[in-house]
Amino acid sequence: MIIVPQAQGRRYMVMGLGISGLATVQSLRASQADVWAWDDEESLRAQAVTMGAQVCPLEEIGWTSLAALVLSPGIPHTHPHPHVSARKAREANVPIICDLDLLAQAQPQAQYVGVTGTNGKSTTTALIGHLLKTGGQSFQVGGNIGAAALALEPLEKGATYILELSSYQLERVPHLELDIAVLLNIAPDHLARHGGMEGYVAAKKSIFEHGRKKSGFVGIVGMEDPYGRAVYKELKSKYRLFCVSGQTREVICVESGILYDENHPVLDLSGHPVLLGLHNAQNVAAAYAAGKLLGIRQADLIDGIRSFKGLPHRLEIIGECEGVRFVNDSKATNANAVAKALACFDQIYWILGGQAKENGLAGLEVFYPRIRHAFLLGEATERFAATLKGRVDFTTCGTLEKAVREAFGRARRDSGQPVVLLSPACASWDQFRNFEHRGQVFREAFEGLKMT
Repeated sequence: MIIVPQAQGRRYMVMGLGISGLATVQSLRASQADVWAWDDEESLRAQAVTMGAQVCPLEEIGWTSLAALVLSPGIPHTHPHPHVSARKAREANVPIICDLDLLAQAQPQAQYVGVTGTNGKSTTTALIGHLLKTGGQSFQVGGNIGAAALALEPLEKGATYILELSSYQLERVPHLELDIAVLLNIAPDHLARHGGMEGYVAAKKSIFEHGRKKSGFVGIVGMEDPYGRAVYKELKSKYRLFCVSGQTREVICVESGILYDENHPVLDLSGHPVLLGLHNAQNVAAAYAAGKLLGIRQADLIDGIRSFKGLPHRLEIIGECEGVRFVNDSKATNANAVAKALACFDQIYWILGGQAKENGLAGLEVFYPRIRHAFLLGEATERFAATLKGRVDFTTCGTLEKAVREAFGRARRDSGQPVVLLSPACASWDQFRNFEHRGQVFREAFEGLKMT
């Protein structure tokens, strides 16, 4: 757990008591801060009380007495409409931050690597951590992945926090200073939350504004999409930027399945069991670049990439039944992420649906010839059925369990290498707690097939 010396004797309001919110309450109380807290769920408020927080309805708070409002990333402070707590904090000139900002305040002696992007940031963050482990360096991985920021362990000078940073978090970390910032890619996502594409791009590229002022800050930019290339062109004269790619020749890139470092071949990735597809090629290039900048020997970088086992719910091959492979890509909550999965396979029995994003299935048309059949579930069923009608054969399934049974029934009759792919292009909250829960239900349904 992180102790925040700057918080001693000061008062904070923690709004939103999920995993990160409760960890924030615990850390601030251990730091001898006065903590007010609120969540709409009574059981979470009760947990905060046991940690020493005072539960306060928003109308009873003396906002001018606060050092900061620690606002859950999921609660909007601007678009589409600011939450009442954000509005009141702004009226009282109270800073609006997230837990990562408190970590940065508490641990200024550590190194920081920040990773953002519409897709691939979890895999890249985890891979960088794995490379540091292989290289024998001291580190902690957190942020938008794994443990809550304030539940991480304190680090000595020179050790590294590797942080996955969402666009929401990047708007609330005024004290965060990064030694290395990674921008993997930008594609339309969370547009309502940022007031449109311009606001979303601004949030993503703001990662470079958090470069450490008194050290050799380096930015790593993925060059696979037009937004990334535009960011590089705009900022290359302002920051030291490193280009990486999964397809085209850059200083560090993957070309035809080979990882190159300054035109020298380093590693053949074509047979890697989990780092599939062109998108993962760029993720590997970015992680390799970050590891190199952190001083890891090339031999350790190669060993680390070879031994990386991937993450659950991200193109995770969970098994095979009667010649049919099952792939869990539950983390693919938008069309851009789904495109990465569809590009990896040729005989696809595609399970999709849930709470649709703004762009729906836009941009996936080029992959339709790869899809043998689609299986629709959740709130997006009617919308996706209208999109696919006359272009891809589909079955309306309602639930994930039924979709798995239907997909297997068709795929098992196919020759070649059929794949049942869960890649939903949707948020999960209509039927599941989160994307992890959705992926676990998919796995359980697969296990059930093997028992019949």
